[in-house]
Amino acid sequence: MSDLGAVDLRRTAVVTIDLTNDFLHPEGAYGRAGQGTAEMAALPTRVRPVIDAVRAGGGIFVSVQFTLVPRPGGGHIIAPHLAKLRSFLKPGDFAPGSWGNKAVDLLQPADVEIEKIAYSAFYQTRMDHVLTALGIDTLVVAGIVTNGGVASTVRDAHMRGHRIILLSDGCAAFREEVHQATLVSLGSIVETVTAADFLARPEIAS
Repeated sequence: MSDLGAVDLRRTAVVTIDLTNDFLHPEGAYGRAGQGTAEMAALPTRVRPVIDAVRAGGGIFVSVQFTLVPRPGGGHIIAPHLAKLRSFLKPGDFAPGSWGNKAVDLLQPADVEIEKIAYSAFYQTRMDHVLTALGIDTLVVAGIVTNGGVASTVRDAHMRGHRIILLSDGCAAFREEVHQATLVSLGSIVETVTAADFLARPEIAS
C-alpha cells in the first residue's frame, strides 16, 4: 500500500507523456522501425484505470504528445541530435493533428491535448496556462521515456510547485536499468507509487 497522503481528485490531472500512435502502435513511426519494448506497449492498459478513477473524482486527463512541425517545402523541424538518433523518422511522422500524433485508442479521448516540441511538456507549450486555469495542482504522471520526456516534465512541474505522483509501472524506458535509475534520481521530488496502489487509495476505492 502506498504512503501517499490524501489526493484531492478535483485538483488532479493524469498526465501521459508520449503514449501516442507514432510511439506505440505497430504502424506508427517507431513500430515501423522496430523500435519500442513490450513494457512500453503495456503502459496504456495500466494507465487507463487511473485516468478513469481520477475523472470519476472530478479530475482530468492531459495527453502530452511529441510533435514534429512540418517545414515549408517539405520535411519537418527536428533537433539535430534527434535527427541523428532517430534517422528512421519520415516527413509526416508526429505531425500536428495526425493519427500518429494522437494518444493511442485505449486512452482516447483526452480532456486536454498538449503538443510539445522538446522533452518537457512545459517548454514553449500552453501547459502552465491550462493547469492554472483549471485549478490543477497535483499531477499523476505516466509515459515514455522515463529518463527523457517523463523526467524533464517532472522536473519542470516541480519547479512550478506542483505535487507530482509518479506511476512507477506507468512509465518505461528502452532499458530497465535506466528506468529504475531514473526513478531513484527523481525520488526526492516525486511521490512514487504503482498504478494498483494509487487505485487502492481510500478516496478512490471508496
